[in-house]
Amino acid sequence: MSTKDFIEKDYYKVLGVPKDATEAEIKKAYRKLAREFHPDANKGNAKAEERFKEISEANDVLGDPKKRKEYDEARALFGNGGFRPGPGAGGGSFNFDLGDLFGGAQGGGGGGGFGGGLGDVFGGLFNRGGPGTTRTQPRRGQDIESEVTLSFIEAIEGATVPLRMSSQAPCKACSGTGDTNGTPRVCPTCVGTGQVARGSGGGFSLTDPCPDCKGRGLIAEHPCEVCKGSGRAQSSRTMQVRIPAGVSDGQRIRLRGKGAPGERGGPAGDLYVVVHVKDHPVFGRKGDNLTVTVPVTFAEAALGGEVRVPTLGGPAVTLKLPPGTPNGRTMRARGKGAVRKDGTHGDLLVTVEVSVPTELSGKARDALEAYREATAGEDPRAELFQAAKGA
Repeated sequence: MSTKDFIEKDYYKVLGVPKDATEAEIKKAYRKLAREFHPDANKGNAKAEERFKEISEANDVLGDPKKRKEYDEARALFGNGGFRPGPGAGGGSFNFDLGDLFGGAQGGGGGGGFGGGLGDVFGGLFNRGGPGTTRTQPRRGQDIESEVTLSFIEAIEGATVPLRMSSQAPCKACSGTGDTNGTPRVCPTCVGTGQVARGSGGGFSLTDPCPDCKGRGLIAEHPCEVCKGSGRAQSSRTMQVRIPAGVSDGQRIRLRGKGAPGERGGPAGDLYVVVHVKDHPVFGRKGDNLTVTVPVTFAEAALGGEVRVPTLGGPAVTLKLPPGTPNGRTMRARGKGAVRKDGTHGDLLVTVEVSVPTELSGKARDALEAYREATAGEDPRAELFQAAKGA
């Protein structure tokens, strides 16, 4: 990508977010668009594939705080006329008014010399230095983001799941050389650097990807029909990924070196997996603790007793119910919860729910009538009304 292209591309517009968007808003917009235009969901649709590349490029810049800061600074510096075509130059040539750019720093820009080159200004932004720097060095592969849905038990215990991913990788047809014969030659235009310098007036110059080799530094005499001589092609692969125990819904897991393969011997990118967890019909979760609601009879709540409680994937436990246990009280079964990062377990939080029968036998009804008569003088709502009057 040329300096001009980089500065003129509005990545905020590509992702449909405002310039003051937060990292979370950028991430959300990228995920939505990536799912919509992913090659797997738009097979044979060249426009969707091109749109997906554009979205990924925008996210690569705006999703990285450092790159985003450099991009914003460059847009602010050259986005409003400071970066303009020079007279008589071709469509890709630009002149800088160094007095406007650096006058304040040099006291007017008349006699002082500018000590740094434009490669210093744009070095970090365009991932390259001045004209002497080569782009054919090893290059790290792109990061990939994927999603996986787990059952409640898989999330608690951990699971190995297959993930199908698409990314740019060395073309299999030509083994990444771009040439059907496997022997590309060094580009004579850039002498293998992948860059060409162009003057912008005043003794300064900018570097752009070589137009003949597209920045590769190599030229294919017999271009591969699959990758058109680029050496890179879209590749799909299925990977077995281990999801650790204790993950929660919405958690984002980073797997180093599991992303897209690097170029020219560079390291692979990282894989980010967003986990979605299905609900369980019995158990819930609060952090490292599991939750369960257990029904008890009125007699158990009033008189106390022992209650058997189910656990997730293990034998039931027995809890002692104290006499006079109120409805909604929560008790704790230690060590029966989710796995923590240190290998220990959280607790199982057991909430008591007094069960009211819808039908009674004759004997049970007689017993309850006798109980009502025995407690006729008691009013459980007396304190409620007293408090209401005093408020």
